[in-house]
Order: sequence, then structure tokens, then C-alpha cells
Amino acid sequence: MKPRQLLTVLCTAVAALSVTPATHAAPTLEGWAVMPAPTFSDGPTSGQFGFTNAASPANNPPYVNLQPVQGFSGVLAGAGGSYRFLVDNGFGTQASSADSLLRMYAVLPDFRTAQGGSGTVSAADWATGAARAGFDANTRITLSDPNRQLGFSIQADYTKYYNGDATRNPIGIAVDASIRTGRLLTGADLDTESVRQDKNGHLWFGDEFGPYLVKTDASGKVLARDVSLPGVFAPENAYRGSTPANLGSSRGFEGMAINRAGDRLYTLLEGTVTGDAAKTLRINEFNIDSNLYTTQSWVYKLEANGTNIGDMTAINDHEFIVIERNGATATSGGTPFKKLFKIDLNKVGADGSVEKTELVDLMAIADPNDLNRDGSTTFTFPYVTIENVHVIDSHTLLVVNDNNFPGGGGRALTSDATEFLKIHLDQALDVSPVPEPTSVALMLGGLAVVTARVRRARG
Repeated sequence: MKPRQLLTVLCTAVAALSVTPATHAAPTLEGWAVMPAPTFSDGPTSGQFGFTNAASPANNPPYVNLQPVQGFSGVLAGAGGSYRFLVDNGFGTQASSADSLLRMYAVLPDFRTAQGGSGTVSAADWATGAARAGFDANTRITLSDPNRQLGFSIQADYTKYYNGDATRNPIGIAVDASIRTGRLLTGADLDTESVRQDKNGHLWFGDEFGPYLVKTDASGKVLARDVSLPGVFAPENAYRGSTPANLGSSRGFEGMAINRAGDRLYTLLEGTVTGDAAKTLRINEFNIDSNLYTTQSWVYKLEANGTNIGDMTAINDHEFIVIERNGATATSGGTPFKKLFKIDLNKVGADGSVEKTELVDLMAIADPNDLNRDGSTTFTFPYVTIENVHVIDSHTLLVVNDNNFPGGGGRALTSDATEFLKIHLDQALDVSPVPEPTSVALMLGGLAVVTARVRRARG
């Protein structure tokens, strides 16, 4: 290649790095599917401490020898077109979820699209992604701590749930034998709200009780001591002692992303830490190799109508998608605010917060084919909690709600279903690898060398 040609190539490449899209993509509903609220798997009796829903008495606990497949709060790509969903702590609080197992389930949506599809959702084989008749042992992993790696007591350590505490377990319900024998983790031990898989195939779970990071193998077995976020303490934090909590209950690691190399986690708190500016949330970087938080941190600023985030996932090594919402629904007072924003860690404003660009208003998605058959060509997603976003490809996102079973109030007062959305973006996301700062420096250095050679040639 001649010097002038090489100079042109390098200049074009450098210019491309600085290009910022002028507008955000126009979203269209490309696929839709639904999983009924009363969807169960086998397991120990659950819901013995859970809440009830007067509008859906048939769905109310307890669930004898059953575990609800519900509360999806994190998603990973699975085998054969399936997805692997994390369930949260079960029934909303530490005091209500001691018999709710922490699991991930393989799920296979058959999206209804303009070309067809049933709009139904089936269980999937964890290893292959093949559809199965129901949610059984082949469709899931269950989190456990058989080697006592966690630094605090768990329900499996007790004979009776909550160690027989008279307030939380007034009738002295015994811990299920399978929980004790397998040292299975429950929703009173951790409130898992996010999950990522690292370069070694290990799973990392973001929790809200600490907030903690918990590392497991691919089967869900805890491998190491839980890691706390320095200086941050939720009310349920097992290590805070007399230290006052400075983060609200259920306001921990709702969002967590991972870089392409699989060696950095980016944690996003759902709530504001005491002393931080109002409506600001912390993003912290965690080095998987050193098992330590780095000095890198950022600030996410909520919109005027936003109150919480629901998830965060990576587009590339500096751009991420965040779900932001408020608590309003189709059945409550107020206007539902449910949006997806793209943020850029390389662009920080004068107030210290990362740049945000609106990607999708989940209350105003074009649905020209009325895929959910509600009679409207505008699709709305008015659920209380929307906690799953996944980048399928540069033009397609998967978005799924947390149905808070047996709760309701999203579209109706009865128990909410779990809806799966495939959203098309007209403008492509930049899912290509991004050069590291050192690479950019080398490119600019090369450009300078070529320029000098061209000048000498002209002389």
C-alpha cells in the first residue's frame, strides 16, 4: 500500500472512532411471547412465608412440593436459541423467601411474529436448548454452597427456617431436608438480581442484601467468599454490625454487565447511597482476576420521572443499555415510565454523570402487526418491574419483565404474566470490539509516522 493510501485508511479509521450517532433508533415489536403466571417446577414447598394476592386467590401460596418459575431478574444466552433466566429471591423480601430456591431456568420462547409463531414459552433443556414438556431437573441449575464458602449463615445451617425466630417463623416450620442436605441457597440468604458468565465459564451473581458479588461454577456451586462493595451497606448486610445502613433495602446490584474479555464486571446499584447526590446511582468496576474492585467508578443519573433501574447489559466495552422505570402501572395512579437508555462510560458530563441516549420508550413501541392481539398497533409494557435486557444482535433486543408472582397490577390486578419482547432497532448498535486506549494511541502514532514520511517524499 502506498503512503498516501495508508494515510487515507488511518484517517478514516480514526475519524470513525469519534463519530456519535445523531439520533436513536425507532423501536418496533418484532416478536412477542408470554409465559402464564402460574408456572411451576418441582422442589421443596415454597411460599410458606410469602405474600398473597386477593385478586388471584387460586395462585396464592403455599405451593406444596413446588417452586414458582417466576421473578426473572437476569438473562444469559443459552444453548440452541434458548435463554437462561435468573430468578430473584422469590417473594420480595428476606423475611418472606426462606423456602424459595435460587435458580436459573432454561426457557425457549416461540415468538409470535409477522411470519407466524405461537407466542408461547416452553421449558428448555439446559445443555441443548431443546424444548421440554415442563420445568424439571434438566432445565435448571440451583445455587448451593456445599463447601461453606459464604461468610455468613444460610438457611441450610438451621433446623427451622430463620433459625426458629418467633417473629419470622412463628409456627416453627422446619427447613426442608433437601435444602439442608444440598446446602441449597434460598431467597433469605441472597437476593440475586443480576448474573454474568466470565472468561473461565464461572457465573457471577449480583445481590441486593449486601450488596455482594457471589462467584459460582457453571452448576451454581459457590466457589469463593462473597465480595462486598466497599463502604456500602444495605440493611440486610451480614457484616455491618453497628454500622448504619447507607443503602435502602432491595436497592443493591440490580444491574451488572461484563466486558468482552470476560475479566471486568460493571455493577450498577438500584438505589442512591446516603450522602450521594439525589437521583444518582453508582457504577463500579470489578477486576475478576484480582477479585477486587478497581478505582474506576461512574455515576448514573435518573431521569426526572425515573425512580429505579431494572438491568444493565453491555453493547461493547464502553456502551451499555440500562432499563429505567418508575413504579406506576396500567392499574395504578400516575404515568408509567419505562425506558431503555444507552450510556457511554467514555463520555461524562459536567455533573459527573455518564452520557445517556434514549433507545426505547417501552410504553410506546410500534406494533404494526398487533403481535399481542390487544387491538392496538402501539405496544405498551406497563409492569412494575422490568428487569431483563439482552442484546441479541446489533438490531435486536430481548426485554422481559419480572412478574413478582403471585402479585399483579401490571396490566390487571390479577397475577402478572411474564412477557417476552423481541424489539427491532432501525439504527444498529455498535456491537463490534472497541480499540483500547493504547490501540488508539498506537494508531495515532502510526498516523504521525506516515505523515512525516509523506512530507519527506514530497520534499
